[in-house]
Amino acid sequence: MDAFLFSLLNGTVYGLLLFMVSAGLTLVFGMMGVLNFAHASFYMLGAYFAYALQGLVGFGPAVALATLLSGGVGVIVERWFLRRVHHHGHAHELLLTFGLAFIIAETIKLFFGNYPVDYRIPPALDFAAFTIGRQQYPMYRVLMAAVAIAMFAALYLLLTRTRIGIVVRAAIHKPRMAQALGHNVQLVFMGVFGVGAALAGLAGAVAGAFYTTNPNMALEVGVMVFVVVVVGGLGSLGGAMLASLLIGIVTSLAVGVDRSLADLLAIVGAGAWAQGVGGLLTLKLSSLAATLPFALMLLILLVRPRGLMGEES
Repeated sequence: MDAFLFSLLNGTVYGLLLFMVSAGLTLVFGMMGVLNFAHASFYMLGAYFAYALQGLVGFGPAVALATLLSGGVGVIVERWFLRRVHHHGHAHELLLTFGLAFIIAETIKLFFGNYPVDYRIPPALDFAAFTIGRQQYPMYRVLMAAVAIAMFAALYLLLTRTRIGIVVRAAIHKPRMAQALGHNVQLVFMGVFGVGAALAGLAGAVAGAFYTTNPNMALEVGVMVFVVVVVGGLGSLGGAMLASLLIGIVTSLAVGVDRSLADLLAIVGAGAWAQGVGGLLTLKLSSLAATLPFALMLLILLVRPRGLMGEES
C-alpha cells in the first residue's frame, strides 16, 4: 500500500509538471491557433537561465528572472519571426518553430556543452515533507505541485474573471471588432505568446533543479507535451490539466506493475492461449509504461477526436 501511495504521488507530481509545460502551448494554440513546435525549447531555456543565474542572485530570484527571460525570448520570436509567416498557415509556423528548436538546442550546446549541468535543489529546500512507510517524500516535489496548481488557478481566473481575459478572447474570436474598439490585436497576440513561453520557462526553472538539466531535455518532454495537448483537447486549459494528471498517474503506476496481459488472461482461463500467441501479451506492463500515453492518445483520437475537453470545431 505504501508503494502504491508513493507511486500515486510521484505520478501526480509528474502530471502537474507536464501541465506546467503544456499550459503555455495550450494557451498559445487556444488563443492564437499556433502549434509551436519549439515550445519545449522555452522549457529548456528556463532551466538553463535559472542555472546560470542561481550562483549570482540565488535560487528564488533566478527562477523569477528565468521566467521573464524566457517570456522575453518568446516575445522576440512572435514579433520578428512568427508574425511574418502567420498568414501563410500552420505549415509555415511548424517549419519555422521546428528550425527554431534546433537553433536553441545548438546554442545551448555551444555555451554549456553537450552534457548535463550541475543545477541542483538549494539546501534550504532539500528536506523531506513527510514520510510514507519507510520512504521520505521530498519537499521540493510538493513545491513543484503547488506551483503547478497556482499556475492553473491564476490562468483560469485571468482568462475568465478579468478584463484582460475578455480582451484576449475577443481578439481571438472577433479580431476585427476588437480592433475597431481600439484594442491592438497584434500586441495581444505577442503578449499571449510571451506568456506561454514564460510559463514553459517557469516549468523548466523549477523542474530543472530536480530532474536533469541537459541539452536533450526539450526533446524528452516535448513529445509528451503534444500528447497531453491532443488528449486534453486543443486549446482547453482544463483538458490539459486532466490529461496531464491522467498520463502522469497511469505512467507512474504502470512502472510498478510486474505483470503482463497474459497473466490477466490466465485469471479467466485463457493463459495458455496468451502464452501461445506471445508478442505484446507476454510483455510486462512495466516495460510498456513509456508507450501507454501514446496508446491513450490513439484511443482518444479514435473515440473522441476533439480530446477529453476540446470544443467541437
